[in-house]
Amino acid sequence: MDYPGAASKGSVFLSCKKDAHYSREVILSQHALVHIFSGVMEISYSNSALTFHPGDTVLIPRNQLGRMAKLPIDNTPFKSVSVLFPEELLRKFYAVHPVVAWPEYVTKHRAIASHPLLESLFNSLLPYFDMHEELPADIAAVKIQEALTVIYNIDKPASRVLGSFQEPGKIDLADYMDQHFMYNLPLEKFAYLTGRSLTTFKKDFKTIFNASPGRWLTSKRLELAHYQIAVKKKKPSDVYLNTGFENLSHFSFAFKKQFGYNPIQLQGS
Repeated sequence: MDYPGAASKGSVFLSCKKDAHYSREVILSQHALVHIFSGVMEISYSNSALTFHPGDTVLIPRNQLGRMAKLPIDNTPFKSVSVLFPEELLRKFYAVHPVVAWPEYVTKHRAIASHPLLESLFNSLLPYFDMHEELPADIAAVKIQEALTVIYNIDKPASRVLGSFQEPGKIDLADYMDQHFMYNLPLEKFAYLTGRSLTTFKKDFKTIFNASPGRWLTSKRLELAHYQIAVKKKKPSDVYLNTGFENLSHFSFAFKKQFGYNPIQLQGS
């Protein structure tokens, strides 16, 4: 989980935000366990949104595509600690703590019920962020081992998520792209998340949509942006990032090319 400006101790991260912070595409290469001390964390997916409050702990599986907001509350900064789980450590742990593998590729978060062992774990991590030197890797490994042991004992379904090593299988391409086109990912990532090589992804895409991925994505994103501006009365500057564009100038150029007028004109109509 990428925390710009956050303190980092190997695979353990502190996030502290005095102002509201909105990320774009959040997609983790490793499972993450996040505990919130203050403020609110919102995670939005293509068809749902989740909100977490102080005291909540959430397991976010790897390769789950969404957006995240970290929001201060009542002048109190957002503060959380996260633990990332490298696959090597997971395989070592579950080699001696076997679990029944999850029956399918995991793509959903899991809230972990409050437990004294979990509270103790995260409270014990906070003092490390007062250190000036880097947390030694062997201590980070001990804390990850402790987190895995706690979860194994208090939440077996969550442990099954962590103990599953499946890669994304081949899924319905049309359904996935219709739900996730607004995320600005490289085609290689879309191919991986739909269980395909890039070559197969492009071939299947052309068969299903009768268009190249790049052209189809641009058109779909512009249609969504048009709706947001014309119907939802949003400003172009508030729309372009959430509809998958890198910058406002590129968005405005593409918008005018497709519709014949720029987004500012639509906003004023």
